[in-house]
Amino acid sequence: MRLVDTSAWIEWLIASRTGAAVASEIPAREDWLVPTIVQLELATWLAREVGEDKADQVMAFTQMCVLAPLDTKISLSAAEICGKHRLATADAIIYATALEHGADVLTCDAHFETLPGVTYIAKINP
Repeated sequence: MRLVDTSAWIEWLIASRTGAAVASEIPAREDWLVPTIVQLELATWLAREVGEDKADQVMAFTQMCVLAPLDTKISLSAAEICGKHRLATADAIIYATALEHGADVLTCDAHFETLPGVTYIAKINP
């Protein structure tokens, strides 16, 4: 199972040069773990950057993947991760969700680069 972080989603959706590298790492839909915090971040970005039809399509796709709601166990794990790895709350929730579900993380966010179980794709300048 693979959790695609919001940064990787965005690069993939905008079809950037980085997104081309991300595309080769995208899992099959049934192996794609989507935390509800990623849905929130995507919905916010989509509302700001793309039209309503595209936003609806992306959000509908997320609902066909394996959804992972934020629960108490993940919240407590994320709290520990915040301190241990100095991650922002949303990033800690994303990483804790991956750990809870035995998934790896695909990201373009350098905050995750050194963490175990992370496939980091550095952003390519245009």
